[in-house]
Amino acid sequence: MKKTTIMTEGTIWKKMLFFAIPLIMGNLFQQLYNTVDSIIVGNYVGSKALAAVGASGAVVNLLVGFFVGASAGGGIIISQFFGAQDKEGLHKAVHTTVAISIVAGIVLTTAGILLAPVILRAMGTPAELFQDAVVYLRIFFAGIVFSAIYNMAAGILNAVGNSKRSLIYLIIAAIANIFLDLLFVVVLKMGIAGAAFATVISMFISSVLIFLFLTRTDEIYHVRIRDIRFYDKLLGRIIRVGFPTGIQNIVISVAHVFVQSAVNSFGSVVMAGYAAYLRIDGFNLLPVMSIAMAASTFTGQNIGAGKLERVKKGMFTSAAMGIVYAVASGILLMLFAPQVIGVFTSDREVVECGIYLMRFFCPFYWGIAILHILAGTMRGAGKTKEAMFIFLISLCLFRIIWIGVAMAVKHSVDLLMMVYPTSWFLGAALSILYIWKGNWNSPVSGGT
Repeated sequence: MKKTTIMTEGTIWKKMLFFAIPLIMGNLFQQLYNTVDSIIVGNYVGSKALAAVGASGAVVNLLVGFFVGASAGGGIIISQFFGAQDKEGLHKAVHTTVAISIVAGIVLTTAGILLAPVILRAMGTPAELFQDAVVYLRIFFAGIVFSAIYNMAAGILNAVGNSKRSLIYLIIAAIANIFLDLLFVVVLKMGIAGAAFATVISMFISSVLIFLFLTRTDEIYHVRIRDIRFYDKLLGRIIRVGFPTGIQNIVISVAHVFVQSAVNSFGSVVMAGYAAYLRIDGFNLLPVMSIAMAASTFTGQNIGAGKLERVKKGMFTSAAMGIVYAVASGILLMLFAPQVIGVFTSDREVVECGIYLMRFFCPFYWGIAILHILAGTMRGAGKTKEAMFIFLISLCLFRIIWIGVAMAVKHSVDLLMMVYPTSWFLGAALSILYIWKGNWNSPVSGGT
């Protein structure tokens, strides 16, 4: 198996496509963790339990987002060191990133377990769903350190162009998750707690496998346990690059919490329909997010190598790939919405709600494709602060203002859900404006 992808030479679209395919597959199997939970919980426990899983998901994204984003700063620095073939800088960046992820995972586990009830109350989670949501959330956070380690390791591999290795471990973990879900929920009747335990055990499996690989490989990005520490100069640089991405993930999740709180006011049917739609939405956006990750790695390596004209060509190529996919997938999901939503629940009202939401959003997916792919390019160039401000304005502040005004004007699902496409196109417009005018393609890796 080829262990790295050199993205500083060769045909651009082929490099991006073949790098993105394992990312798409890997993200697909990662989505299976929660989606299998939803399918089995919805069909074997009930629609209220499905709604509880959906309410918990908003909180998970909020708390996990910051630490995953902050660790991503290491991936950006690593990709630029790799493009420049700076072995010493790469070694220090890898080990500093590992140290950050371990500390972040421990902090997140502790905070998540303690704060789960407080956050769910603040979100206005209905009383009949509250206890199940707390149980699911606490079990999930008990194992979130494994997710932090896996995402850190996968980020290192992606930064050097090895997107296949993490896919292998995710496939193994996803198969284990399906088996454990069936065992705990269907056979042992453990309910929503069983689904959460299945997810945690699966995360443990993937994290152990990928970390062992990093410690045993003979590639230049290998990990030595004794070298795991914070290297001062790189720690500050990784935080400066990664912190804005962490804040970006936080602000997106904060906005989702506001939306989820507004959705909660419409009752358990709309909550369950919205939860089912979000699962499909997560799958549908995987190729877009994977192309954005490919654009980030491509940009980082080529900036490190000083090939700035190739960076611009890669940006246009990746954006075109994302738009074509978004339009095609939107058409297919509109046509097959009943069959897709029906996988999650047999409750007629919930299915009808999910179908409506899917057909409402699908025509606008190309807007979010532009936004995320251009943001991926900016992050690869180390311009994470600029990307953060674009996301803060469009996907957080704008959404919060919209929700406040919309709910005051009319308590309507239609009016509430318009917040998504309008914010996507606002963010896309701001990204295009920055790329057009900004001096964004200069390296941030520097010395060590």
